Amino acid sequence: MCGITGWVSFDRDLTAEATTLHAMTETMACRGPDDRGTWTEGPAALGHRRLAIIDLPGGRQPMTLPTPGGTIALVYSGEAYNFTELRRELRDRGHRFTTDSDTEVVLHGYLEWGDAVAERLNGMYAFAVWDGRHDKLVMIRDRMGIKPFYYHPTADGVLFGSEPKAVLANPLARRRVTLDGLRELFVMVKTPGHAIWDGMREVEPGTVVTVDRSGLSTRVYWRLETRPHTDDRDTTVAGVRSLLDDIVRRQLVADVPRCTLLSGGLDSSAMTAIAARQLGEQGEKVRSFAVDFVGQADHFVADELRGTPDTPFVHDVARLAGTDHQDIVLDAQSLADPAVREQVIRARDLPAGLGDMDASLLLLFRAVREKSTVALSGESADEVFGGYLQFFDEEARRADTFPWLATMGRHFGEDADVLRADLIRSMDLAGYVGDGYRTAVAGIDRLEGESDFEYRMRQISHLHLTRFVRMLLDRKDRMSMAVGLEVRVPFCDHRLVEYVYNAPWALKSFDGREKSLLREATADVLPRSVYERVKSPYPSTQDPQYARALQEQAKDLLTRPSHPVFDLVDRDRVRTAADRDAPVSTQAARRGLERTLDLAQWLDLYTPELVLS
Repeated sequence: MCGITGWVSFDRDLTAEATTLHAMTETMACRGPDDRGTWTEGPAALGHRRLAIIDLPGGRQPMTLPTPGGTIALVYSGEAYNFTELRRELRDRGHRFTTDSDTEVVLHGYLEWGDAVAERLNGMYAFAVWDGRHDKLVMIRDRMGIKPFYYHPTADGVLFGSEPKAVLANPLARRRVTLDGLRELFVMVKTPGHAIWDGMREVEPGTVVTVDRSGLSTRVYWRLETRPHTDDRDTTVAGVRSLLDDIVRRQLVADVPRCTLLSGGLDSSAMTAIAARQLGEQGEKVRSFAVDFVGQADHFVADELRGTPDTPFVHDVARLAGTDHQDIVLDAQSLADPAVREQVIRARDLPAGLGDMDASLLLLFRAVREKSTVALSGESADEVFGGYLQFFDEEARRADTFPWLATMGRHFGEDADVLRADLIRSMDLAGYVGDGYRTAVAGIDRLEGESDFEYRMRQISHLHLTRFVRMLLDRKDRMSMAVGLEVRVPFCDHRLVEYVYNAPWALKSFDGREKSLLREATADVLPRSVYERVKSPYPSTQDPQYARALQEQAKDLLTRPSHPVFDLVDRDRVRTAADRDAPVSTQAARRGLERTLDLAQWLDLYTPELVLS
């Protein structure tokens, strides 16, 4: 896992731009603490920061391959889990390798197949190839969008990077955010290709972007397609388990210490138990980690979203699977620490407003990184198998909008509640969401003879897999890579996604519960308590000291009336929440303070030019 960046300028020789390339590369130091490298040739400049995972001495980048027509140079972030099979195939075709790294396999794969190498990869990846034979840059991103990838067209080429901060380090990129960028910040929707920053774009998942002297072009090499599913229940359950066994086995491959992230929910428990069984066959133990909060188990209060604390279920799994387990217990002071908030904002490049849920993820990953370099996560199983409340909520099923918006507003309040009324009117968030929703559902194909209900459930599944999960994948990548930890997501394997997506909803919920296929496919490795447990989202602290700390920080912010955050947020609403005698107890009120403090920190760190009209 690494950080990549680069610059192509067809009108200049970039060998004279070493200082700028160095600055762009060093913004990725957190993603790649083990090594750095740069390469320039004529109009092309590539930078790389490396987190060494496979072939520690041999995987240095940028990696180059001289050919009679010109040099091919690669910067690569991610993992190709099928690289050993591809290496064998390429050797049979006459290629010779000097390292054991997957990076070299991808480079030779490009030489053999061009950008069609993307269709042959199984993994998570974002990489850029400078093809000196044709003076073109080829940028490729994995199918599900696990690894981030941003680019910024210029007058004579392009800038690119794993994160916006790498692009913004180049003077050609302006730190400018328009109303469209702000709209994306305040709706819980990920618009494909949108990058918040004006002029910047994402390489969309499953897409190849090519830049040459004639301009920029894109090619979609993978999309989530509607296909008939003919397997019966038993065959489908067996198919899911077979895929999971193969996926976990592939994703356990690493030359560095590995672990699992264990929440005590069905997803992470199944993944951990399968990993434990596989490593146990080799005489190894799985190391597992879970996040918890001081006093959470003793003072837990159930609500509609979270009916039980995680820790008892975590410990049940750890005992049954025989993992080497550690709870990472966080206190309110750490979660509310302004220094942690600053690190979160720097990692994400934007004010997400998730407060303690972002802070705890960063602190969890920091603790995990002290023991392991690679972690397997249960992320995305809810999107694949149908685990969220909105899959079962009648209001969400009927809603003429993204289904999670119908339920989240009830639990957390609206994201824009904290904003000034005039800004809310200018942004027209309802119109923005409506346009995005209509665009999203328009591309979802329907099977011949598919019932209205089954097609609606297909739409809900498709929206989660193409719009919702990308927000969570970006969050997990940024928080983990901020501390140099590689997090792998087995449930995002495209083979599993395609197979389960096309299983009808009647199969996905055959026992009337969420994630029926996953539960049944892994029942043999789960403790009964987890098998029976109802879905519980990522945990959030209930410690009133955390809320008090937010109030004190908001009061301090209010003493600076000229702070630019008050061009965005309603000062009176912030004052009301900060001045309450008791700590804010509702999710909506607390989230408003978190959003305000995140916005203020972002404005201080990035000093963006805001265009509010």
